[in-house]
Amino acid sequence: MKIENTVIIDKPLDTVTQYFANPAYLKEYQEGFVSKELVSGTAGENGAVSKMLYEHNGQKMELVETITANNLPDTFEAHYYHEHMDNTMKCIFTPLDDGRTEYRSFIEYTRINWVMPRLMAILIPSLYKKPVKRWLENFKRFVESQ
Repeated sequence: MKIENTVIIDKPLDTVTQYFANPAYLKEYQEGFVSKELVSGTAGENGAVSKMLYEHNGQKMELVETITANNLPDTFEAHYYHEHMDNTMKCIFTPLDDGRTEYRSFIEYTRINWVMPRLMAILIPSLYKKPVKRWLENFKRFVESQ
């Protein structure tokens, strides 16, 4: 399953990517975000591996992020592993002539091996698409409020 979203942020490229690159701000726009811990490599650089912890309605979820291509301020790519699914994310940041920034996000679920999530992805794909869109909108609001 592939998910694509775009938002226009009323801030310049350098400001947008500065907030995007700093994990201290993840809690500002990703509901349920608890922490991010570097496991190996250098934080923010290609090959860096981090554990990301989320909690929602008492349920904890751990993701392992591997940065595959950090070319900020232009692009950022990573792979996310969870025991029941894998996905890749590519973010493209484009400066606009009026000082705003276009932020495009491409997420592809490459593995879903648990029956219920797989059925939900097939029958109700919006359950995967809505949170991604909400996180981009939350990020836009957060950056614009700074």
